[in-house]
Amino acid sequence: MSCTNFGQLTVLADLPNLLKEVSGIETVSNSDLIWMLNDGGNKSELYALDQKGTIKKVIKINAKNHDWEDLASDTLGNLYIGDLGNNTNNRTNLVILKVHGADLSTDKKVEIERINFKYPNQKKFPPKRNQRHFDSESFFFYNDSLYIFTKSRVKNKFGKTNLYKIPAKRGNHTAIYINSFESCKDLECWITSADISNDGKKVVLINHKSAWVFTNFKGDDFFSGEVQEFPFEADLSQKEGVCFKNENTIYITDEYTHGSGGNLYEFSL
Repeated sequence: MSCTNFGQLTVLADLPNLLKEVSGIETVSNSDLIWMLNDGGNKSELYALDQKGTIKKVIKINAKNHDWEDLASDTLGNLYIGDLGNNTNNRTNLVILKVHGADLSTDKKVEIERINFKYPNQKKFPPKRNQRHFDSESFFFYNDSLYIFTKSRVKNKFGKTNLYKIPAKRGNHTAIYINSFESCKDLECWITSADISNDGKKVVLINHKSAWVFTNFKGDDFFSGEVQEFPFEADLSQKEGVCFKNENTIYITDEYTHGSGGNLYEFSL
């Protein structure tokens, strides 16, 4: 199909009906396929698509989709499913599921490794309404750790995200708090996905309105350097997934809602 520009967003494909509630997107090393998943309440499956939006592979995962929200990958080609969704802040079974790269070509139901975690500063499930900062839709892999960006459910602080990390290995972990960032205050400011470039020099977060790019940070405190906002011109669709195509280009997906969205986009930084 020919490309259509919505401001700075370039539509690459109209996603199939199976992915109306697409919530996470990722690529893996040495492959042109783009992996996607749907959020909670949908099948426990991963979908591999080409840039035209054609599903090339479906992987069945032997784990419940409580509230799958994002995908990540490591340098060995393994995928990680973020079962992080926690709308009411009452979950005690938050987990990231590791899918071995060798299983991405199988036709059998795939067994996973469970990376269970909890937040160090959550004491009640749920906490008071003005303390509900324990939802999440965003994470990525970097240097043998998984970095989780929370989603705020607190009025007038919807754009606040807290950054935590856990080891990328099987077990039960208490996340380590690193720093926080606030993009803006209204509902469209919710952070819905994150990724880091292959060279480790850029981090991108998205909400429905913009991409936020972080550079020149120190170590793994990704909020310690410079930040630049890239607004999505005249487009407030429900953007839920982001990953780097290369160091200067990202893929973005949005859910199909109210008769619009449900696309795979390309966006230049």
